Amino acid sequence: MPSPITIVQPNPDGSLPIPAPAAPSATEAAAAHLQERAEALQDQIAALQEVLAKPLNEILADREKALEVASAWDSFGAMWVLSQRAMRRVAMDLAAQQGVSEAEVVARAMQHANAVLNTEDETLGGSIAPAQMAHIARHKAFLRKQFRQG
Repeated sequence: MPSPITIVQPNPDGSLPIPAPAAPSATEAAAAHLQERAEALQDQIAALQEVLAKPLNEILADREKALEVASAWDSFGAMWVLSQRAMRRVAMDLAAQQGVSEAEVVARAMQHANAVLNTEDETLGGSIAPAQMAHIARHKAFLRKQFRQG
């Protein structure tokens, strides 16, 4: 069995060389990987046990609440799409009466959207409420990608 004590020669400047740590063997590396995996699985089990520790009626109530929220957002989305399509139709009809092309209407809309996204106090003449501005502000990065011109 080799001795754990190693005698080293000093460097020319008098310092002692620091030995490089031995690379872990394949067995040690595999054991470390398995240990990490076991810890991750333990975390998952703990999370599942936390859910399963709840009474069934609480679990079902949480699910029902999530379904209600999803349904409300779905309804809101449908209402929003319908109102946007109706407003677009009105804008296009009015533009046609004035001899303005659809492309010009879309370009103007993009200018207004970008003004809101790139100017801190732009409210389109007060037509955007403070709560709506706060909502837009939370999503500016995403919205800037959507309203990018070019």
